[in-house]
Amino acid sequence: MARTKAVLGSGARLSDYLSASLLARVVSADVVHAVLNEHGRNSQRIRSFPAVAGVYYCMALSLYPEAAYEEVFAVVAQGLAWASGAAEPALVRKSSISTLRSRIGSAPLRELVLRCCVPLANMADHPEAFYAGLRLVAIDGSCFDLPDEADNAETFGYPGSRTSLAGHAGYPQARCVVLVECATHAVLGANLGPFRAGEWSLCTDLLPRLQPGMLCMADRGFNGFEQWRDARATGAELLWRCSSTRKLPAQQLLPDGSFLSVIRPTGVGRAEATEQAITVRVIEYAMPGVDDGQPRYRLLTTLLDPQLAPAMELAALYHQRWEIEAVFDELKTHLRQGRRVLRSKTPDLVRQEFYGWVLAHYAVRWLLHQGATCHRIPHAELSFKGHVELLRRAQPHSGAFPPRATPTATTLVQ
Repeated sequence: MARTKAVLGSGARLSDYLSASLLARVVSADVVHAVLNEHGRNSQRIRSFPAVAGVYYCMALSLYPEAAYEEVFAVVAQGLAWASGAAEPALVRKSSISTLRSRIGSAPLRELVLRCCVPLANMADHPEAFYAGLRLVAIDGSCFDLPDEADNAETFGYPGSRTSLAGHAGYPQARCVVLVECATHAVLGANLGPFRAGEWSLCTDLLPRLQPGMLCMADRGFNGFEQWRDARATGAELLWRCSSTRKLPAQQLLPDGSFLSVIRPTGVGRAEATEQAITVRVIEYAMPGVDDGQPRYRLLTTLLDPQLAPAMELAALYHQRWEIEAVFDELKTHLRQGRRVLRSKTPDLVRQEFYGWVLAHYAVRWLLHQGATCHRIPHAELSFKGHVELLRRAQPHSGAFPPRATPTATTLVQ
C-alpha cells in the first residue's frame, strides 16, 4: 500500500485508471458521468483530477480511514502508474482535493447510492435470503460522531451529557437510517439527518426502496399506524416488533396461536378511525433461558394466513433483523477501523463522506457476494474483514484489469 506521493507518466490521467478499477465494477464510470452531468457537477475540461475521479476518491476515503487525504490519493493513483509503467503516481495538493470535493457536493453521491445499491441475492443460489418467495430486508438507524465544527454542530446537533460542563457531548452527531438486504448485508438505501431527528422521519425517504416481493423487518420504533400504512403502501410485506403492552384486542384467534387485530389512526373521530383501521396479525412468543430476555415478545405482520406463514416460523425469522446490527458494526468497526469521527468539517461534505462510505461498504459486500455465489455458500461463512483487506490490497493495482474482466474465484474467497 503506497504512502508516498509521485507523478504519472506523460498523458496518463487518474480517470483512465479509475474507469477500470474495482470500485468501478460496482459503480460504473458511465453512471458516475451521467449523475455528475445531471447535477451539473462534471468537469468541463480535462483535468489531472477530474470530477469522476473525485467521486471514486470519496469512496476510497472510507477504505483508508487512517490515511491523510493526499495519502489516499497516492494509494488509488498507484494502480494507474503501475499499469502504465510510470514510475510514480501524480501529486495532488490537499487544497485541490478539498476544492473538488466541495464542487461535487453530496447530491451525486446520494444519487449513486439510489442507482447502484441494488439487491444482490437470487433465490437459486441463496435461498436463505428469502422466505416464502419474499426477499428479507430490514430497516433501522444509528448515530456517529462528527468533527466539532460550528457548522456541523448547528446542522446536526449534539447529544446530551450529564457530565459535561457544556451540557452536551464533546462531538456533534448525525443520525442515519439504512435499508439492508439481510442475507448479503447489502445496503439498499440510506439517509442522513440531525441527531435529534426522529428515525421514522428519515425512513420516509427510504420507503420508495421497498417494493412488492420484499418482507421488511423493523424494531419497535416503527409501528405507529401512519408508519405501517405508508410502508404497506409500497407493496412490501411487513414483520415489525411492537411493545408487549400495546392494546391489540384479539378479533380472531388463529390455529397457530396468533390472532388478528386492527390498528387505527389517532387524533381522528371514532367513525373515521374505524373506517381507516388496518387488519394486522399479532404473534406473541417467549424466549426462556435467554440472558436479558423479556417475558414476552410481540410481532405485527401483514402475512395474515397462518398456513402460508406459521407463527413459529415468523418468530424465528424475525431475528434475522439483527443482521442490520452487524451491518452497522461492519461500517463503523471494520470498514472505518474503529475511527470514531468522520473527517468532513462542513455539513454537505459530511453527507458526501457518508454516502461514499455506504458505497464503499456496498463494494466490499459485492466482492464478497461474488465468492459466496461462485462457491454456493452462505454469505455469513465469508469474512467481511477479510474482503475489506482484499479490496484495500487490490485497489492500488486494479487498473491492470479491464472493467468487465471476470475475477477468479480464488481471488475473492477470504
